[in-house]
Amino acid sequence: MPPLVLITGPEGVLAERALAAMVALAREADPEAEKITVRATAYEPGVLALHASPSLFGGSKVVVAEDVDEASDDLVTDLLHYIAAPAPDLMLVVMHKSGVRGKKVLDSMKAAGARVIECPAIKNDRDKTDFVTHEFRRQGRRGTPEAVHALVEALGKDIRELAAACSQLVADTEGVIDDRVVETYHGGKVEATGFRVADAAIAGQTGEALRLLRHAIASGIDPVPIVAVLASQLRTLVKVGSAGRGSSAAVAKQVGLAPWQVDKARRAVGGWDGPSLGTAIQAVAAADVEVKGGGRDPVFAVERAVLAITGARAAARRS
Repeated sequence: MPPLVLITGPEGVLAERALAAMVALAREADPEAEKITVRATAYEPGVLALHASPSLFGGSKVVVAEDVDEASDDLVTDLLHYIAAPAPDLMLVVMHKSGVRGKKVLDSMKAAGARVIECPAIKNDRDKTDFVTHEFRRQGRRGTPEAVHALVEALGKDIRELAAACSQLVADTEGVIDDRVVETYHGGKVEATGFRVADAAIAGQTGEALRLLRHAIASGIDPVPIVAVLASQLRTLVKVGSAGRGSSAAVAKQVGLAPWQVDKARRAVGGWDGPSLGTAIQAVAAADVEVKGGGRDPVFAVERAVLAITGARAAARRS
């Protein structure tokens, strides 16, 4: 097993998996390997040396130093001292999310030849799409692009929930995972409902948009996240519409979206022009104020925003 392991980056799900993999690796060599966690926020001088000392009964250890980005000077000092002379039969795992605190420890770990595992933040929809695709592949399954898109739209705010949903779909279904399966399991999520309302509104489908909206409200969904999705989708049209005529992949990289989102926005933006998009965005901004307490009737506010969007699109098509 590697004597020094550095897990760095802010994405908690990836960091937890990396740690679990390292502990499993240690226990392949020694099934009785003991895992000991040292928490930076509660560290006392000398604790690391105490845990690193050989046990009277022998056996290997995995000592995990958590949150080293919040480490006190005492922990940094003890870690630097240990890294200079690692103990046999012990794996030291240093976990560092981000920032300059504890950077000396990171530099020393790398200089000492530590195994480095990067856990970068999963922020934009392109990252989330890649994450879901990999999740299915990692578990021996394939999800169609439409299924991946639907899952990101339904659960994209929470990476941990995205990971759990992938595992659930793999466990509960067989064969290729498609968008119908995702709809069955997650179609009622707030984000998914908001996207369906937004898609219909942006396409100019007034009746369908209002039907979906009223069904969502009747199901107990708050207007606030629906307005947020309307705003997000309109911003996406603006970004893609002003990004030029490059490939979907190139534009996606430029504006921080997934290629499928660029393709979807390109299909939708053809029915719009600059003034109509401006009108729609202003209407949604006004609705955002009203649904957050600035108006008397949040439901009426979001309905009015939907009507303004479809009306703006109709005006653009007439011009």
